[in-house]
Amino acid sequence: MSFTTPARPFDITALFPQLAPLARTATRLHPRPGSPTVNDSSVGGPLLWPADEPWPHCDEPHNRHATRVVYSPDDVRLLRRDLAAATERLRRDPQAPECTLDERETWERIKVGRPWFDGPIPLLPVAQLYAQDVPFPCPPDADLLQVLWCPFDHKETDSPRTVLFWRSSATVTDVLDAPPEPPIVQREYYLPEPCLFSPEQVTEFPNPRELSKELRDRLEDMSRWETIDPARYNTYASDPGDLYVSSLCLAPGWKTGGWTLWDRMDPVPRPCPECGTEQVPLLTIASREWDGGGVTWIAEEEPTNAAPPPLGAKNGNFTLIDILGGYNLQLHVCPKSPDHPHIELAQ
Repeated sequence: MSFTTPARPFDITALFPQLAPLARTATRLHPRPGSPTVNDSSVGGPLLWPADEPWPHCDEPHNRHATRVVYSPDDVRLLRRDLAAATERLRRDPQAPECTLDERETWERIKVGRPWFDGPIPLLPVAQLYAQDVPFPCPPDADLLQVLWCPFDHKETDSPRTVLFWRSSATVTDVLDAPPEPPIVQREYYLPEPCLFSPEQVTEFPNPRELSKELRDRLEDMSRWETIDPARYNTYASDPGDLYVSSLCLAPGWKTGGWTLWDRMDPVPRPCPECGTEQVPLLTIASREWDGGGVTWIAEEEPTNAAPPPLGAKNGNFTLIDILGGYNLQLHVCPKSPDHPHIELAQ
């Protein structure tokens, strides 16, 4: 199914022509639950991984005291399956039991947790992007990006540490059938739920904190918004700053390209660790596709879907990933050479 972002409430460049040169294209990925294969662009799906290439591991120490209980990936999948079954059962019959005897026994067993593991942790597949499906900067000899992470908090961002692999898909003829999985994950929401993408290009503008003071002042000047019908204006926001941030500049959710988010911090330089070139957004790993302030970004097709969000997902969190309680992990790459070391920003 394809998804379409509604037209923006107002043409911001008509009101503020100075923004026009700052427009950038972002590709919203609209992940939705599915059964991806190695030939698909996906979240949490199988990777087109060469059978003769070692699977990457994280050898860094992990903080066993950061989480009281840890689970195995299979525990998390089983719990999600049972929760989905319970949600569907109650949707069909509100008088049905919240859980069956078997489900309760499963939950009681799982909540005990698993023993801590101190050895190298096999990385988990997070995303796979084929250039034929999704535009993104890649080295000249590559058409495939694979993103994996260690499902433990790392001190640099207090979120999983990511690793990028660039490939030419045509060179992978023998695919690894059963990659290793970590014996435990520190948080269950670091295990992505398999999803397929429905890419869609949208236009973005910078976060206000990246604009000049003069342009910020103009955006906050109510008199410059007088050409907009107040009834329409008040439908979307109570002040210009809120309107610009929530509905006009940065698309929420999983996406490639666009502008840096800067939700949790003020803008800082992002020089490439290898060559010093300012890095640009590559991939945004999002905790949700929309939130209370960004409802104008909900795809037009979404309200017509009568089915409840799978697995109890809220705010379009179909991947079931959560970064720092609802934020995003935005990966930046060097525009001169994407295979230079990347930068992570938890925003």
